[in-house]
Amino acid sequence: MSTGMSVSVAQLAAAVAGNVIPARDQSEADALARIISGVGSLGDAKSGDLSFLANLKYAGMLATTMAGAVLVREARPALPLSVQIVVANPDFALAQLVAAFGPQPAVPELGIHPTAMIGNHVRIGARTRIGAFVVIGDNCVIGDDCVLYAHVVLGAETSLGSSCILYPQVSVRERCVLGDRVLLHNGAVIGSDGFGFATIDGIHRKIPQVGIVVIEDDVEIGANSTVDRARFGRTRIGAGSKIDNLVQIAHNVEIGPHAILAAQVGIAGSTKLGHHVTLAGQAGVAGHLVIGDQATATGKAGVTKNLPNGTVARGLPAQEYKAQIAQEIAVRKLPETAERVRMLERRVMELERLLMQTNGKGRA
Repeated sequence: MSTGMSVSVAQLAAAVAGNVIPARDQSEADALARIISGVGSLGDAKSGDLSFLANLKYAGMLATTMAGAVLVREARPALPLSVQIVVANPDFALAQLVAAFGPQPAVPELGIHPTAMIGNHVRIGARTRIGAFVVIGDNCVIGDDCVLYAHVVLGAETSLGSSCILYPQVSVRERCVLGDRVLLHNGAVIGSDGFGFATIDGIHRKIPQVGIVVIEDDVEIGANSTVDRARFGRTRIGAGSKIDNLVQIAHNVEIGPHAILAAQVGIAGSTKLGHHVTLAGQAGVAGHLVIGDQATATGKAGVTKNLPNGTVARGLPAQEYKAQIAQEIAVRKLPETAERVRMLERRVMELERLLMQTNGKGRA
């Protein structure tokens, strides 16, 4: 797939400290001079594309790929067509190269678009870009080098650190705090009211949600994800955490640093996650729980109890991985087990009948 870039293999290798292995029947000079203009998978790449091998199950495709250059972890025998660039982590190296040499996202012009609405006593840092129809409430603080795309809304007294990027339709409600290098994708909502109601005489009465959301440095939150403000105090997203699209984080949740939350995860109120927790797609976590450091809930897991540090849990209700797998296997074998029980019952009945006959003959 063409990305509009035009860069030599020598430049690519230098950017990621890679070692170049020429293709079969190719000189080192020709290998270094080869021009790369796009990226693609091993199966789809063309002669001008860069590809990569991160998962060894695709290693067999190296012999047939048309890619002009391939990022690999270990040098292999010279490939028929492709130059090899040996790096420590091909997946990450590809990301670095695309970021450095690929097409750059279009950003609003430097300064404030004339259609933006800026409140009173707003402080805006240097080199910040504010796009069309952005609304910024009173007393907001925006750090240096931030980018706010069209139709972003910041509530009053919101604070952004430096180098934050807020894509179109992002909404950050009043008094919420974002650290440095926070990235919010389209439609993310930060600081909406937590789901709090008291049922009085059969009527659900709203409980005011007067807390805030604190998002620490280097957090990325996907499109249409929501982080509710605390009932009081704060909902917190720890530094370096990465949150996918369509994730719901309820009021007063505390997420430790470097968490990974995949699409459609839901976390109920006041639950606390340790550091490096992973919640796979559609995992759900009940409220008021503690999820330990480096714990993992697999896809569609329903977590209803605390998880100790390092636990891998799956299923509904979620249980330790090996125990749940054993139960799942046992359930799949239920028809076979039931048939075996019926057979044993028949044998017992036959043995009882024979025993009764033997005892009857003995008395006679």
